[in-house]
Amino acid sequence: MSNILLRGCRGVVTWSPDGDYKVLTNVDILIENGKIRSVEKSGDISVSERECTVIDCRDKIVIPGLVNAHTHSPMVLLRGYCDDLELHEWLQRMWEVERHLDENIVEKASELAIMEMISTGTTAFIDMYFYPHVTAEVAKRFGIRAALGPPFIDVILSPDKVARDLEHFCKVYSEDELIMPIVNVHSIYTCAIDTLKLARDIARENNLLIHIHVSETRKEVFECKQRHGKFPVELLAELGLLSNRTHMVHLGWVTSREIELIRENNATVAHCPVSNMKLATAGFFPFYEMAQQGVNVTLGTDGAASNNCLDMFREMKTAVLLQRNNYWDTRIKAMHVLKAATLGGYKLLRLNGGAIEPGKLADLVLLDADSIYIQPLRVDNLVSNIVYAATGRDVAMTIINGKVVYDRDRDYTRFKERVTELSRYLNQFISKFYGVTF
Repeated sequence: MSNILLRGCRGVVTWSPDGDYKVLTNVDILIENGKIRSVEKSGDISVSERECTVIDCRDKIVIPGLVNAHTHSPMVLLRGYCDDLELHEWLQRMWEVERHLDENIVEKASELAIMEMISTGTTAFIDMYFYPHVTAEVAKRFGIRAALGPPFIDVILSPDKVARDLEHFCKVYSEDELIMPIVNVHSIYTCAIDTLKLARDIARENNLLIHIHVSETRKEVFECKQRHGKFPVELLAELGLLSNRTHMVHLGWVTSREIELIRENNATVAHCPVSNMKLATAGFFPFYEMAQQGVNVTLGTDGAASNNCLDMFREMKTAVLLQRNNYWDTRIKAMHVLKAATLGGYKLLRLNGGAIEPGKLADLVLLDADSIYIQPLRVDNLVSNIVYAATGRDVAMTIINGKVVYDRDRDYTRFKERVTELSRYLNQFISKFYGVTF
């Protein structure tokens, strides 16, 4: 693995021991063997240019890599499909198409999604979709980290088959540097209690993360309470599905007692503001209460079918705005969502990343400091402009595991040409369900 020296970084955003952000200026970052070896004032790192690749960063802002903590990456296939439906009707329309998927379609859609993610600064993603081995291979090819596995979803797949597929998936990827096998459970309303218990047992036996949609709508909460006499998080706790391996997504309709259960069991949560608003699930993700109680909060885009983009910068801004709209105050700030998208995501994945300091994984995003969209830029407004003004289009380079996986100067035109090819292919498939294509 080649070493990299990021020379003369105009600005670096990372985290201090007390949890606040800090901005470093005019520094060098030395990357060796996939990790950050040192961060020093520019010129203080003594290294021969023959020993490493030197990247001039005088016009770059460096931030930790962004983790998309919840998505369905191949659903980029369905971007713009049935955009104006509410969740449960929308799901039925999605499933109508998804029953016809094959590995080839998922491969092409995964490639399109991953190109979008790495070109907009995502360095790792947590995925829930069919044919995960296909998405995993595409992720490896592009060099992005991915946590994924076959989904338990009784309305489409036999739980016994999912269990067998997951066992095989774990054997293939258990030692992989970039791929993390996880137990995906769609929800309590698409899986029988026996299926939930099966997923629990597999996660326990293999020490795997459980990734599940929870309390996304009033309908889900009402039916759970009516059928089981408990709220969704309470049901998961009763079934033994709530632990430090549990990653729950959405949580727009949770009680104070459920937040306590989440904290007591050291579970992780994901906020997906754009998708929740677009599907009109309403409710309120209690970001502040979760964070104040020490719950690890992460951020996700959800799939491109319910968000329409996989840009984590846009998601960060929307998260702050939605929280302020719901709280009627400014208690949630730019730093909170940036931390959720970086440190929170790496903590979820149990990886030593999300910050820029020696020993951390070299998963980094380089932003164009001269971008017209984030000016005027200063030390005191840097984090604000990253969250409120920047988008993924301001990403100049993405580094994962010490490797440059996207360089806008080198890759943008090539990506664009490939995306055109992929779109033609995917449109031929989706037109059978949707209508005329361009």
